[in-house]
Amino acid sequence: MTHRNDPAVIERLLTAPGRWAVVGLSSNPARTAYDIASYVQELGMEIVPVHPKAETVHGARGYATLAEVPGTIDVVDVFVNSSLAGGVVDEAIAAGAKAVWLQLGVVDETAAERARAAGLDVVMDTCPAIEAPRLHVG
Repeated sequence: MTHRNDPAVIERLLTAPGRWAVVGLSSNPARTAYDIASYVQELGMEIVPVHPKAETVHGARGYATLAEVPGTIDVVDVFVNSSLAGGVVDEAIAAGAKAVWLQLGVVDETAAERARAAGLDVVMDTCPAIEAPRLHVG
């Protein structure tokens, strides 16, 4: 089964205030995750950097793994290579996240199916900076 993004899910995730754990976010401004995390903050979301270095980024304290993030996670924003995305999705399920957002170019159909089966909303192979302007958000 090929995943299709649900426009209603995208709209809800981008407009309802939420806590986004951004996996792969470091303090390196040359990385796409750095700019997109800032953009997500501008949309009114709280960001939580998740990176092995556990750096503070955009004023938000970082954690080395999803399992270490305290509190509720609404969206796990996945900025890792597709080959690593399945493991991150499994961690998101284990952490009780409500949704996973696999960034542009990050595709793992099997992981998306596992997330859906666990009751998570799934967005795959697109970016908030692409979708929000389509919704006239931000």
